[in-house]
Amino acid sequence: MMENYRFTAFGDEGETLFNEVWTFENDEQAKQEGQKLIEEKGVTNKTHRLINAKGKILIYHV
Repeated sequence: MMENYRFTAFGDEGETLFNEVWTFENDEQAKQEGQKLIEEKGVTNKTHRLINAKGKILIYHV
């Protein structure tokens, strides 16, 4: 069963760059595949987070 995860990235002035729902099979896949998507979007060095539907933070970068 696929689960929804919320990805949010912020710019240098605090503006929201991305606020998206991504779908993965589980938390482990979300961490691995989510990191790849973050790199593809070019926000690796921006503040970002990926959380699961229960609010658990899986990826967080300031």
